[in-house]
Amino acid sequence: MLTRTDARARSLADLEPVPADSLIALIGMVNADPRPDKIDVGVGVFRDAAGNTPILKVMKEAEQRLVDTQVTKAYLGIAGDKRFAELLRPIVLGEHAGDQRIAGLQTPGGCGALRLGFELLATANPQARVLLGMPSWPNHAPIIHAVRLEAVEYPYYERGQGAIRFEDMVETLRSAKPGDIALLHGCCHNPTGADLSEDQWREVRDVVVDRGLIPLIDIAYQGFARGLEEDAFGVRLMLSACDEVVIAQSCDKNFSCYRDRVGSLWVKTGSVEATVTAMGHVFQHSREMWSMPPDHGAACAHIILEDRGLHARWLVELEGMRNRINSVRQRLAAADPRLAFIGRQFGMFSMLPLSPEQVLKLRTDHAIYMAESGRFNVVGMSDGQIDRFIAAVVEALDA
Repeated sequence: MLTRTDARARSLADLEPVPADSLIALIGMVNADPRPDKIDVGVGVFRDAAGNTPILKVMKEAEQRLVDTQVTKAYLGIAGDKRFAELLRPIVLGEHAGDQRIAGLQTPGGCGALRLGFELLATANPQARVLLGMPSWPNHAPIIHAVRLEAVEYPYYERGQGAIRFEDMVETLRSAKPGDIALLHGCCHNPTGADLSEDQWREVRDVVVDRGLIPLIDIAYQGFARGLEEDAFGVRLMLSACDEVVIAQSCDKNFSCYRDRVGSLWVKTGSVEATVTAMGHVFQHSREMWSMPPDHGAACAHIILEDRGLHARWLVELEGMRNRINSVRQRLAAADPRLAFIGRQFGMFSMLPLSPEQVLKLRTDHAIYMAESGRFNVVGMSDGQIDRFIAAVVEALDA
């Protein structure tokens, strides 16, 4: 018979408050600001010259085709749309697309791929440490902690100089133990915009191989820097050199289908047999978390990638997004010598050398919203807002 004791059982009422997500809170502040001229460079979505986040024309056509031809919404299975993954192989893996030691599956966005990849690595080696360059995407550390792995943080970026602290990165990698995990950004580093050069990638590869590390590469912005092929340089370099590689990929950005959550996870081991076993664990973890990934976005990407005409038009629209990102970067860089570093970087994000107080003043005086770190979305504004943004930032730098 159960009896009550002095020690009260813990319940939901005993949960500690969770610190507010600063970027989510920022979205709320933007929405609450009634000023019509407000500029939101905090949220991480592509915006065109008019300030809109468009649905790609090829995506609209693929969606209509899906409506017209889809005959069922029955489950696809734990791997999701298998043809979608097959069509991504040459895009992500390049010359390694035919390597049967590499297997992939659909995931709910790049975030789902990251969580699934870390779950697999934690299952294989619960003592592995994750080498995490800071600053990094805000969700990286929470995902690492959620799978109960230790994160070893090191300084990746010197904000005042707009440059990578490459020596610190290499020193940390060289101090790692065999089996530790090197979390690397494939391209368009979030939040700094500072990517490794090809020579730096080669040096990182050499250290990873020498120390017996496992690279986990997060490639969420392929095609937003130099091009689909060029942006996959680091991924393919690691695949050439390492027997074990994990890749978390996202289509949310380069297909502009953010809310549809379209991603994939890729796993390479030293043998076909080991990969089959690893994917068995991947399927089990996937079953435990979301069971089946959502279909709509991946089904549309499948249609686009499989149709030669739509595929070609997607590349044109992707080039248009990339060109806008790079042209806005050059416009910002030319405005003031202190902003010149922005023109040497890639992707949607950079970090301004502003204090939290200066960021707050921009918010209060100019209705310009960005993260307290100075991280901002270079294409978070319309063309018509760029000059006002530059003037306000230069004023803050001069203060």
